[in-house]
Amino acid sequence: MTPAFDGSSIDGSAYTAVVHLARRSPAWLNDTVAAWSTYGLALFAVLMTIGWWRARRVSATASVTALAAPFVVVAAYGVDAALKLLVREDRPCQNLRVTTLEACPAPGDWSFPSNHATIAAAAAVALLFVSRRLGSVAAVAAGAMAASRVWVGVHYPHDVVAGAVVGTLTVLLAVSALRRWAEPLAGRLTATPLRPLLVVAS
Repeated sequence: MTPAFDGSSIDGSAYTAVVHLARRSPAWLNDTVAAWSTYGLALFAVLMTIGWWRARRVSATASVTALAAPFVVVAAYGVDAALKLLVREDRPCQNLRVTTLEACPAPGDWSFPSNHATIAAAAAVALLFVSRRLGSVAAVAAGAMAASRVWVGVHYPHDVVAGAVVGTLTVLLAVSALRRWAEPLAGRLTATPLRPLLVVAS
């Protein structure tokens, strides 16, 4: 069996510094960060729903772009999952002697790139094409999500940076392709029973 990659030589000292800082921080702060790290991705689903709801009042093409957002996020997650299997990096809490806020994932639950950072970044970039305001909120939330994954001890900093890059690039490529057929697809769908998903009934 191929040995797992140990990423501690990249930024293990930075990871350890963050984890030690977390241990010295107030309980209320750690509880808040841990809750965000675990449940925060739900916010991005809410923001995408709001984006779609508002896009229906703009145009059918805008609605198609908004409806595509969850699918491009899933695509980014797929790329992330493939990279995990390719790189096979152990979690930092498995290789370094640290006490973390979150329980250390089991061996074989690879660390690079971060799923959470990938999904959050992908959602944020996708939302920027739907609404600048929603996308800006999501971008701040994505940064907080990435930081929280290091804070609770389940990822190295380079894991979350890589996740953000994967999420961003995947969405940019997907949206570039989407723009070619979004308008004609919108025209076709508005002539079907799916019309209420794209435009507000007049």
